[in-house]
Amino acid sequence: MEIFNNELNSDGYTGYERIDKYNEDVTNRLAENYKEVLALIGEDPEREGLKSTPMRVAKAMQFLTQGYHTNPEDIIKSAIFKEDYSQMVLVKDIEIYSMCEHHMIPFFGKAHVAYIPNGHITGLSKIARVVEAYARRLQIQERMTNEIRDCIQNTLNPLGVAVVIEAQHMCMQMRGVQKQNSVTTTSAFTGAFLKTATREEFVHLIGSKLH
Repeated sequence: MEIFNNELNSDGYTGYERIDKYNEDVTNRLAENYKEVLALIGEDPEREGLKSTPMRVAKAMQFLTQGYHTNPEDIIKSAIFKEDYSQMVLVKDIEIYSMCEHHMIPFFGKAHVAYIPNGHITGLSKIARVVEAYARRLQIQERMTNEIRDCIQNTLNPLGVAVVIEAQHMCMQMRGVQKQNSVTTTSAFTGAFLKTATREEFVHLIGSKLH
């Protein structure tokens, strides 16, 4: 985990100091394994450019999978407010960066999430944080789409939830079929979004340039 703290330097200017916090035992064990991986693929783990690579990768992997240590439902529950609003709330173009569980190769894209309140709303940033919590795990896009939908439905109990994810998968672009411009789209709906008119409004909004 990376934390940025404010600091006042000798000139009186506020700067930032990055503090890295990782589980030392996990980091060391991961580093040992990555060092062996480097040797197995034919590299020399002791050469100058690779000496620190196992430790760097060990820390990077913990950062990229930090979602395992986050409870997405708690994120929603931390900011639930009573509000008499019953129209669609849409947060679109949420950037996602995840790793395919089949090859541990990245996939990335955007998530569009909407819900229709049923007496309660949640902070807008919480929607993006829920997406991030599920993305920062080894994933498949189909499951992540359902997980985001179910988390919001189960914790906020809205009249309906809609989730669409558009992503490019490096496992399709770098290896395998090697189709560079392919985009995978997945969707999941509950409640009011199962109705054609509401779903069409959602699809229209995520495709519109209103800003």
